[in-house]
Amino acid sequence: MNWIDGMSNALDYVEENLCGEISYGEAAKLCCCSEYHFQRAFSILCGCTLGEYIRQRRLTLAGLELQSEGAKVIDVALKYGYDSPDSFSKAFRSFHGILPSQVRSGGTLKSFSRLRIKVILEGSTMNYRIVERKETVMTGTMRRLSGTPDERREQEADFYVSTREQQYVTQWLSRDYETSVLAVDNCADDGFDCYIGAFLSKRTRDGCIDEFGEETAKKYKHLTVPAGTYLVCETERMPYPTEVFLDLRKKMVGELLPTLGYQLRKAPELEITHWYWSDDEKENEEVVKNRYIEVWLPVEKV
Repeated sequence: MNWIDGMSNALDYVEENLCGEISYGEAAKLCCCSEYHFQRAFSILCGCTLGEYIRQRRLTLAGLELQSEGAKVIDVALKYGYDSPDSFSKAFRSFHGILPSQVRSGGTLKSFSRLRIKVILEGSTMNYRIVERKETVMTGTMRRLSGTPDERREQEADFYVSTREQQYVTQWLSRDYETSVLAVDNCADDGFDCYIGAFLSKRTRDGCIDEFGEETAKKYKHLTVPAGTYLVCETERMPYPTEVFLDLRKKMVGELLPTLGYQLRKAPELEITHWYWSDDEKENEEVVKNRYIEVWLPVEKV
């Protein structure tokens, strides 16, 4: 069975069980991959976690049922996995913008359509490399991001802006002022841990950070990136590679991994941005054109 057929079968399984219990393990099995790979690949390709997709599909169907005469809120709530009318009403209002009791009085509902796999025959060339990476330790700041994809992007932007001071410190300690490292770890339905920092030597980690004092040191976290295999691709050179790296990430998961026979393994994902800059205004116009992002996805052979 190929990867496309497997993903289609997994989506069919999810759709057929929206009124019951959905096993992530069973969905992954139908996709012929590990549970971790299925959830991460789904999130990267679809822009939302599997849990968010299931929640939005259930609330869409719940809204349709409440439009029918005689449909009771308590019955619909229980049917779609909610323990009480209150928890259902809260989730329903968050998604649709109205209460369940307002549906039949003309309230506007939101619809989240089921996902379907479309095959588009399109030739493309991608440069990649497979790297065996030694264990390293990243030092920086960490924040748990959650919510919808748009909410997470806003949180990530705020995270970058509000931790500039800590970023300058880790860049100074690493003696690398043009590279920014972002790591994504502990991915789950409720979000993921986002780290921004740098790779420092053990001596620097153990010495310099602590010298700033206990209160300052508390602002920094150490993330161990275990040894293992990584699939690495780079964006094109351009002034703002942040605008295109998510598309590159999707292509890596949707096209490269199935072709190369790899799947995602449980380890931090890295985005290393080479953020070149020049103090000379005229020279800077040329320098910034060479900025790019390396996307490092932790992988293992299927």
